[in-house]
Amino acid sequence: MTRIIFLGPPGAGKGTQAKTLADDCNIPHISTGDILRQALKDQTALGVKAQSYMDKGELVPDELVQEMVQERLSQVDTKSGWILDGFPRTVSQAVFLEELLRKLNQHGEKVINLEVPDETVIARLLERGRKDDSQEVIRHRLEVYRSQTAPLIDFYSSRQTLVSINGNQSLEEVTAELKKVIAS
Repeated sequence: MTRIIFLGPPGAGKGTQAKTLADDCNIPHISTGDILRQALKDQTALGVKAQSYMDKGELVPDELVQEMVQERLSQVDTKSGWILDGFPRTVSQAVFLEELLRKLNQHGEKVINLEVPDETVIARLLERGRKDDSQEVIRHRLEVYRSQTAPLIDFYSSRQTLVSINGNQSLEEVTAELKKVIAS
């Protein structure tokens, strides 16, 4: 049973690594970013609400994201495992997730923190060329990450479920380290 939660700043490589591992383990990669982008594209009620936050580089409010995650983790294909990318982002979301997993009887998750220096993150995000990835917005997102998401590192460390990996290596080296963590 592979259940992985990815932490790390925007541009750390969480999405890329999650897709690779999900394919290897034959489990779903659940990306709140992808779910939100699809909601924006489809102009759903959630997408319209989320747009105003995302345009400013702010986090989408917990209630909106939690509703999406609960719905997704309740689907049949998650029974054999999953990889969460982009959730939880706050300690309150982590507490919500713990309660949700208890209700769904899904246990044994590992939390992997991809550590990448700011300058590398900025360079990666600028290369990707999304319209919401200006240097100013990226720096703001890093500040938001530090203030709201970084406390998750302490939260999961205290539960002995956190493993930190150097995300500032080649794609293949990071993937190899991740596979070792999953196998352990």
